[in-house]
Amino acid sequence: MTSRLLRASLGSPGYDDMRSTLSGAGTVVVAGSVRAAALPLFRGDPLHQAVRVTGAPAGASIELRDGDTVLDSGVAGDDLWLPEVASPRAVTVSVEGVGSGTLVVQPQRKWTVHVVHHSHLDIGYTDRQGVVLRNHLEYLDSALDLAAATDDWPDDARFRWTVESALPVRRWLDARDKAAVDRFLALARDGRIEVTAMPFQLHTEACSVEELHRLLRFTDDLRERHGIPVTSAMHTDVPGAVIGFVDALAASGVRYLSAAHNWAGRSVPFLTGGQELGRPFWWRSPAGNRLLVWFTDTPHGMAYMEGNVVGLAESFPAAEEFLPGYLWLLANEPVPYGREAFGWSGHTLTKKEPYPHDVLHLRVQGGNADNAGPSIVPPSVIRAWNEKYAYPKLRMSTNTDFFVDAEARIGDRVPEHSGDWTDWWADGLGSGARPLGYARRAQHAVRHAETLHTLAGADATAEVDAVYDKLGLFDEHTWGAANPWHDHEDGFDSGGLQWARKCEMAYSGADDADDLRHAGAHRLGARLAPAADALTSYLVTNLGPADRTDLVEAFLPASVVPLDTAVSIVDARSGAVLPFEESAVRPEDWPTRPAGRHLRFVVAVPSVGHARVDVVPGSGPSSVESLDSWQIENEYYRVSVDPRDGVLRSIFDKRAGRELVNGGAYAGMNQYVYERYSTAPHVNHLSGHIEAPEGDLALLAGRSIGRRASLIRATRSAVGETLEIELDGEGVRWLRTTITLIAGVPRVDITNKLYKDGAPAKESVFFAFPFAMPAPVAWELTGGVGGGDAPVVPGAASHMTPVRHWVAFDDGEVTAVWATLQAPLVMYGDIFLPYAPFPPTLEPSPAEPGTVYSWAMNNIWDTNFPAQQQGETTFRYAVASAAGADPRVLGPATAAGFTDAFVAVPLTGTGAPSPAEGRVASVDHPQVRVAGIGPSRRDHDVVVYLASVSETAVRTFLRFPGAERAWLGTSLERSLEPLSISDGVIDVEIPAGGFVAVSIDRTARLR
Repeated sequence: MTSRLLRASLGSPGYDDMRSTLSGAGTVVVAGSVRAAALPLFRGDPLHQAVRVTGAPAGASIELRDGDTVLDSGVAGDDLWLPEVASPRAVTVSVEGVGSGTLVVQPQRKWTVHVVHHSHLDIGYTDRQGVVLRNHLEYLDSALDLAAATDDWPDDARFRWTVESALPVRRWLDARDKAAVDRFLALARDGRIEVTAMPFQLHTEACSVEELHRLLRFTDDLRERHGIPVTSAMHTDVPGAVIGFVDALAASGVRYLSAAHNWAGRSVPFLTGGQELGRPFWWRSPAGNRLLVWFTDTPHGMAYMEGNVVGLAESFPAAEEFLPGYLWLLANEPVPYGREAFGWSGHTLTKKEPYPHDVLHLRVQGGNADNAGPSIVPPSVIRAWNEKYAYPKLRMSTNTDFFVDAEARIGDRVPEHSGDWTDWWADGLGSGARPLGYARRAQHAVRHAETLHTLAGADATAEVDAVYDKLGLFDEHTWGAANPWHDHEDGFDSGGLQWARKCEMAYSGADDADDLRHAGAHRLGARLAPAADALTSYLVTNLGPADRTDLVEAFLPASVVPLDTAVSIVDARSGAVLPFEESAVRPEDWPTRPAGRHLRFVVAVPSVGHARVDVVPGSGPSSVESLDSWQIENEYYRVSVDPRDGVLRSIFDKRAGRELVNGGAYAGMNQYVYERYSTAPHVNHLSGHIEAPEGDLALLAGRSIGRRASLIRATRSAVGETLEIELDGEGVRWLRTTITLIAGVPRVDITNKLYKDGAPAKESVFFAFPFAMPAPVAWELTGGVGGGDAPVVPGAASHMTPVRHWVAFDDGEVTAVWATLQAPLVMYGDIFLPYAPFPPTLEPSPAEPGTVYSWAMNNIWDTNFPAQQQGETTFRYAVASAAGADPRVLGPATAAGFTDAFVAVPLTGTGAPSPAEGRVASVDHPQVRVAGIGPSRRDHDVVVYLASVSETAVRTFLRFPGAERAWLGTSLERSLEPLSISDGVIDVEIPAGGFVAVSIDRTARLR
């Protein structure tokens, strides 16, 4: 029959080979092809342990003897039993018609297995997002039904359900009647249903620290409003998480984390120390918070499918057949499975020790797929199991049940690790570069929006929360269908619809954040009056980490000042006239935009403060001079561009007298690098089945760079100097680079804008930044700082690093910083081939530890991420340097040019003019920043969020006008403790790398 030619796709793994491994666990040949094994299976009182005989002819008699004593007998397929042994015991196994042989029976471990029944939530992948979420609401209905059906079962077998991701609960509570909700809450309080802390499974490295903490507010509210304990979290599928995850979970009261790492053939933690990572372990943050972490992964059972493989979701006979072998392998081998486990190579693990404990966390889903529902089968299997066997003891448990038991048994004997657990899937972020860039911009815009609304006396909590929800749903780990290149309406092939919905989260989130920031600025401006003799005034607001001089852009509507009126801009503090540039928007040229002019000028503004500028009748904008040069400069830098290939040939720091560019590097500064790979597109999971043998770069099909540079624009004005060049490059329709030096600003701004041609062929885009510096000493992570001597969790990804916004270098004399807005992925010192085990492709001689490759775009994945990307996309970078600067201070200050761009607040109120300058809040420690100001969750007047990048706990004084009383708590205002305060100055101690809330009651509202 022709159907015999057909086979399952690469993306359709089966369990047969894995189960063959389980069936053969611990066996030795006793006669012919007959094998026997002593397994960790006990029954009776006193205890007897099992010997399993396999390969005997059907119906053949089998017998277990010690000398002339028959210990047990049966027929093929029966387990044989002997009294529990305390030391090795040699016995004889006899098989009718085959023969006999010796088996040494070893003492076996008496296991307690916590079976944790859950559904892994992919918001998408298996179907359109809306369908998936509706299904998960139905699963909660079923959980109530199954709990009721097993109420009179033995306690260990009663149905229990762990909600891995809480978003469906949030929606379910709003969509069900009171009786159902009450039943759910009662089961949750009784420990039959557990709601874990995370709303969904995240690419945590895509989140801002504020977003990561804010997304935990729902489960915190669930605890507060309904008395439901929320003590654990689950992190499923994604093989890694940022160091800030520890603090975010701890801030919401979580003590335990269950992780399930799906290697997907694109993770090699066993080559980066992962063999030394035991289970469980304590994960400690620099702040001193720690979580007890259990993790499973691909060689332990296809990550979160481990219970399904051993038959717990299938039947009692299947579990009897496979579970004992699994437990034997855990106790005697580094991992249970080799390359037969879908998603890894079967690499020999020479350093990994077998699992040493007798308590086990075993996940099971109701079906062999993501987004599978609850099932009566696991509790039915457990009931039958415990009726027949004494050990292993099986229990239907919630996630927390396991941890409470494990902590009591072994909590003081497990190792502790700290640092970032860098995600091996982070490379997928480059597959959606444009929406990712929008989301990363929005993370800062929404923070600004909340602060501005709070200063304006307006509560925008609901709107701000809605933005964070959208950004979180974009950062949720499902970035595409199982087959993302298809555009069907339903199922695994609904890639087009799923990606459109996912992108909408980023694009609408960005629009909503910008709208909120705009509204906050106008609401604040309506409370403050312009200068009496001005045409209008602006309050230039700096919500960034340090006092700074920088560019501000303001829109002056024609309805406020007619376009034919020449104006000047005056610094209200000094009366100095500020040079400015102006670009007009005239109705005849652009009738769909507001008429007026965009003003660009430079001004110094205090951190988390403001400076007023007044627009008055005057002489108009500064003249703009055209340059016939490939070089620009300001007080701080001289930048030269190579006319041949458009790279930055030199960035010369005038203050330090230092060249920042490594002129001998393999790549030029800001060089466009395009790579093609030789794997086929549109084959599910293909990149996870292909390895790059050592020394073999055949998978690198080609590499090219930007060529044929042409000078588009070179200008000079009192505001600054600008070069714009255009290049040709493979993979793009066009590429334009704009280099700007702002007058009075010690920073080089670089903007790369390209039009990507969509292509299914496997490809990557890099921009190279070779610094004449040693290796980076620090880089920003979500909720922490990496680099230098910073520890990492063993097994973290090392060939790439997802950074937030800055990387710092220090050679003992000069500190240099590279900053990025949209593109988080970097490689240091080399370009690594994006196929396991990720070998270097350059190996430059001499080495280039100071080179940063910004991995801006890729489409390497063959599932879960977009198969191609296209269209106009922008990547903004910045470079700065200073002699003797603190890398952890210069880094955030450099990135602030685009993460915390000045906001021009138009003043439209009445009364006395706004003060010429002011600070809303300030701290006196350079490694601490005011991250934002918002309304209190705990009925205080206001909250000031503080973030530290210090390696140690630091003391700082927070100045906040009108502060009368203050408390220090977690980011969600939990565990509030009173603070010392005097004359509005609050004495605060912040833990290393901490993100905390200071709740304040004040005597008067802010102005």
